[in-house]
Amino acid sequence: MTHILAIDQGTTSTRAILFDETLNVVASAKEEFDQHYPQSGWVEHDPSDLWSTTAATCRAAIEKAGAGTDGIAAIGITNQRETTLVWDRATGKPVFNAIVWQDRRTSEMCKRLKAEGFEDVVTDRTGLLLDPYFSGTKLAWILDNVDGVRARAEAGKLAFGTVDTWLVWNLTGGKVHVTDATNAARTMLYDIRKGRWSKTICDKLGIPMSMLPDVKDCAAEFGETRADLFGRPIPILGIAGDQQAATVGQACFKPGMLKSTYGTGCFALLNTGDTPVTSTNRLLTTIAYQLDGKPTYALEGSIFIAGAVVQWLRDGLKIIREAKETQPLAERADPSQEVVLVPAFTGLGAPYWNAECRGAIFGLTRNSGPEEFARAALESVGFQTRDLLDAMKADWSGTSETALRVDGGMSASDWTMQFLSDIIDAPVERPKVLETTAMGAAWLAGYKAGVLPDMEAFAAQWAVDGRFEPDMAADLRDRKYGAWKRAIDATIGFAG
Repeated sequence: MTHILAIDQGTTSTRAILFDETLNVVASAKEEFDQHYPQSGWVEHDPSDLWSTTAATCRAAIEKAGAGTDGIAAIGITNQRETTLVWDRATGKPVFNAIVWQDRRTSEMCKRLKAEGFEDVVTDRTGLLLDPYFSGTKLAWILDNVDGVRARAEAGKLAFGTVDTWLVWNLTGGKVHVTDATNAARTMLYDIRKGRWSKTICDKLGIPMSMLPDVKDCAAEFGETRADLFGRPIPILGIAGDQQAATVGQACFKPGMLKSTYGTGCFALLNTGDTPVTSTNRLLTTIAYQLDGKPTYALEGSIFIAGAVVQWLRDGLKIIREAKETQPLAERADPSQEVVLVPAFTGLGAPYWNAECRGAIFGLTRNSGPEEFARAALESVGFQTRDLLDAMKADWSGTSETALRVDGGMSASDWTMQFLSDIIDAPVERPKVLETTAMGAAWLAGYKAGVLPDMEAFAAQWAVDGRFEPDMAADLRDRKYGAWKRAIDATIGFAG
């Protein structure tokens, strides 16, 4: 048994990818699912969609491979982080929709907790900030706002989990309630230094600790799948949140190494080794991965809108039919127009952390059209990335000057990656294998199963597909980034 099945459960779709022992893709399957927006700033998923698309894509990938399940040594899971679910332990039935990481309904709760001086406690224990982004206040909202839920939770009848926990629960037929250290670190309930759930924070938010899953390493025994799902039980041996899985997949194992993933949002992680670095620039301190009981820490900058800005061009403005149309449009944009788009559709993430901001666009003229909108959308991703990298350099003296390793859907755009290199004034490296998130989950499971190489040998396999060098004049770079910073200030000012 030398194959690994990786489940990549994302914000808009679920994928299953079957890798062989050399981490080449054997077969894959993907399904999109509906997004639900019950109110402005609210984002939900139907939990049954997360599970049904997972089961369906796994079966489809196995069927495409044509070899059955006999050759599959293990399953690895990577998932959208912070998304919050609560379900009945006896029936497995959710008590409410999954509240997605993008959701902002707990903004007022976070403001109140900040006013009470609680953010310092949160940051000290979890490395995070008090923001609706994280799971803790989402869970508190469910307990406070769904009829009967609090009483059932306090009676020990309900389970909480992020998406990985929900999938493992269903894969194992309700036998296992577990998460890994990287997902736990994103809940705002987990003490990343002591490696345990924080009673202080749970008590403050009114969360019964009996709801919380057990926390394991990223490569560990997470149970076996129900025999009826795929024909035989398959061990689940790897779990990591999507951005941490991408960090592993990019082989960013040494302190100072940096990766940035461009999916729905954009997430940059800087490996800081065994030291949890406290940010003075409103970045997050988090766990990059945990193996053999030892956490490796990272500084993280989170951007809420990256690839989602292209979806907005397609679904909102309807100026493109497919994402790939943005590059030729951007190439034709009028260079004399300085149109700047701040895609704060669900607030601003790092390093601003302003939940009240909404999107804004500046510099429009009568001649502005689809070309200028497309260019501004793609440039916004580069500008936001520079915000993160500048903050990281200010926070940690160990930040290296090595290239930024990139992955995710938007990294396939040469135009976008060249602009990124230009605006950060540093090389950008795109790997040959862009499925780094799924590959990271596969390596964790395969390493635990003993069919994939150790960390050093895995890192040696990493290979560059495209390298982008900065080629923008310094005065133009400064002018464009200066315009971005003014646009940010104006957007924050408008939010009040």
